[in-house]
Amino acid sequence: MHVADRRHGLDVVRRLRQAGVTERDVLAAGLLHDCGKADTGVLPRVVWSLGQGVGRWVPSTAAHLRGLAAPLDRLARHADLSADLLAAAGCPERMVDLVRYQDAPRDPRYGALLKDADEAS
Repeated sequence: MHVADRRHGLDVVRRLRQAGVTERDVLAAGLLHDCGKADTGVLPRVVWSLGQGVGRWVPSTAAHLRGLAAPLDRLARHADLSADLLAAAGCPERMVDLVRYQDAPRDPRYGALLKDADEAS
């Protein structure tokens, strides 16, 4: 994981703990929810963020530049990629689901808490 994602994961865990979460699966999901971004560098992250604020055309256009297609694809699919990595590592299904559905939570108790902690960090 990129150092920014490791720091972000720690911040998410801190916020979850502040919200009273003590369950290991939930805290571990907070820590590792972005592991699928792998070693994505600064430029693709900036492009991705611009796309979220300005429009999807930004990353779509930038993906045509050499070296940006794969990292932008990883950013677009990072929730599924992260969940797949956790599943392959033998993590509990609850943890995998929290990570897979981090943008559209399905877990009635912890999904929204994870999303809120992620967005606030």
